[in-house]
Amino acid sequence: MMTDQLPPALRKPNLRRWEASEYLEHVHGITIAAATLAKLASTGGGPQFFPNNRTPLYPRTGLDEYAQQRLGKLVRSTSEVTA
Repeated sequence: MMTDQLPPALRKPNLRRWEASEYLEHVHGITIAAATLAKLASTGGGPQFFPNNRTPLYPRTGLDEYAQQRLGKLVRSTSEVTA
């Protein structure tokens, strides 16, 4: 998806948690709630973010990397999927 096709709030280089949730869904088709991102921020396993006082900021590049890791590699058949 081209950046100019995103809603204006999602075009910034660093996004608030609720914006990061929307970005992941718009761009990568990954539905993940802002509350889940908050939990992952404290337990680990989520996308990287800048701890900006009480407002964590998620760089779009980091969200793209997280989505790629979460989606995994492309396969041509279900027999290529490993458990």
